Amino acid sequence: MTLLWTQTPVAYGHVPGNDGIGSRYPVTGITHSDATALAARLGGRLPRSAEWEWMAAGPLRRCWPWGDAPWQPAYANLRDSGHNTVTRVDTHPDGATPEGVLDVAGNVWEWTASTTMGDGVIIRGGSYAAPPLYAQCTFLNAAPAELSSPGIGLRVVREP
Repeated sequence: MTLLWTQTPVAYGHVPGNDGIGSRYPVTGITHSDATALAARLGGRLPRSAEWEWMAAGPLRRCWPWGDAPWQPAYANLRDSGHNTVTRVDTHPDGATPEGVLDVAGNVWEWTASTTMGDGVIIRGGSYAAPPLYAQCTFLNAAPAELSSPGIGLRVVREP
């Protein structure tokens, strides 16, 4: 089944009633349950971890969302990229997937719908504070469901 993905992590401008300054910055600082509710409010859901990985790596199993070339600052907002905080969701177009999905690697981790033992949730993609290894398509991390962090956001997926 083909899924429809938001082109970027959900930004404040995507949320009704939150237009204005910061509208292109990713929504962060929300718990997993808040992210799940926001995804539903926007007409979709959080992706499962395996779905996220398929979107990031594609059928050719890319190492990185942009391909197999090693990370460089033009591709993603990761540690040592010079930003040290979140950036606009359209800041790194060179790091897009071949399908045009942006910010899959870096900027903010993305909540998924996949849980772990002990009330954890799998997060994917790395953040502005993560080393490049964490932004590879196959890298898994987890966070407590109740965590609200400036380095975790969300992406919405929808079934057509």
